Amino acid sequence: MEKIQIPLFAYYGDDFTGSTDALEFLNQAGLKTVLFIDVPDAEMLARYPGIQAVGVAGMTRTMNPGTMKSELSQAFTALKNLGTRHVHYKVCSTFDSSPHIGSIGTAAEVGKEIFNPLFIPLLVAAPTLGRFCLFGNLFARMGIGSRGEIHRLDRHPSISHHPVTPMQEADLRLHLSRQTELAIALVDILSVQLGRTEIEIKIRECLDQGIPIVLFDALHLSDLLPIAEVMDIYATARRPLFSIGSSGIETAFGLYWKNKGLAKEEIIEWPEYPLNGKLLVLSGSCSPVTASQIDHALCHGFQAVGIPTSIFNASTDLQTVIDHCVQQILALMAAGFPVILHTSLGREDVRVAETRALLSQQGYSEAGISLQTARTYGQALGEVALHIAKSTDLRRLVVAGGDTSSFVARTLGIEAIEMIAPFYPGAPLCRAFAPDTPLDGIEINFKGGQVGDEHYFIKLRNANVS
Repeated sequence: MEKIQIPLFAYYGDDFTGSTDALEFLNQAGLKTVLFIDVPDAEMLARYPGIQAVGVAGMTRTMNPGTMKSELSQAFTALKNLGTRHVHYKVCSTFDSSPHIGSIGTAAEVGKEIFNPLFIPLLVAAPTLGRFCLFGNLFARMGIGSRGEIHRLDRHPSISHHPVTPMQEADLRLHLSRQTELAIALVDILSVQLGRTEIEIKIRECLDQGIPIVLFDALHLSDLLPIAEVMDIYATARRPLFSIGSSGIETAFGLYWKNKGLAKEEIIEWPEYPLNGKLLVLSGSCSPVTASQIDHALCHGFQAVGIPTSIFNASTDLQTVIDHCVQQILALMAAGFPVILHTSLGREDVRVAETRALLSQQGYSEAGISLQTARTYGQALGEVALHIAKSTDLRRLVVAGGDTSSFVARTLGIEAIEMIAPFYPGAPLCRAFAPDTPLDGIEINFKGGQVGDEHYFIKLRNANVS
């Protein structure tokens, strides 16, 4: 087997939960991958020997276009300097974005400027996660890793009502065209399923027409391999191929690398990780999927503590709220309960509307409300977890919700994480490296709002994860 050069692949995730999704699929492909908070320098990479792929967990999903440009210009330049042939801007598999918040169009423009690729592949379909793209329209299963119904995205019971970036258009070309003036072409499912030669023909047509973004349909796992084969043709160390999409890109390249002998072909035997200590769930999600999981957990031995909307009042002392939550959680854990600390129990929770109203009264714009909500809740959730870890034998931590996850991770002092076992598709069990904090070495699981069935938290408590 040909020796893999480091790094073979790099990605930048627009939030933390989505970044662990990509982390899982690269590790499952046999590539040792570490996810960092910031783009690692040579000294930091040296602390993690044997790395074959590098991820960076960003925060751009909650940023406005101006802030995104500054952040991504620096991050993309640093990733380019790593010398990898592929750099992927990892977005949610439901394409969460808008012209004003988390603009994927802005990421495309910055990536085009920094990397100067011949074209930008756009692959959002992720069949393993229940995400399918047909004739440019995205479809999603209700609950990743579940048997939920599949919906066109603009009719999805959860995604079409997202509190920050509701998906009102399922055609990804139309949705993205509201965020950028860059032209977008489609290689549809009929061409994809004809295989590599037909895909190459379509790409050459796009290049001849000067179309910079090319969206790929995909329905089955087998559709991904020829897409990766064609993408790799256009990648060099001097001119890395910049791509945008879900973890479908990592899945595609995993198939491709195995096909070329660059990644392990054998099935990985992951060790079991029984829960030997206390479990704390930090939920900043208002997804109905997460709400159902919390409700089910409360019926099966969990207890919950809610963070009040009063933390958004200028007169409220945040530390007082944090201390009160810590006291409640420690008392429940002393009584033997696993605990869920949450910011809402679904989008109908009164705290969702109350938070928006409070921040609106303080003069925040829609974009500002989104950012301030994620930042404040993320800080509060993280601070509580740090206090709990100092005071008891906290062994496993779960972070639910994409928008808040990046702020939680930074508050926790995490430098990097690595996957230690699969759990649900797109949400592996990981180990956190958080130097000089009580959370260094803790088992941690980052869960997007749409991930899992109703048993999610119960399985993390009861079963060996492997």
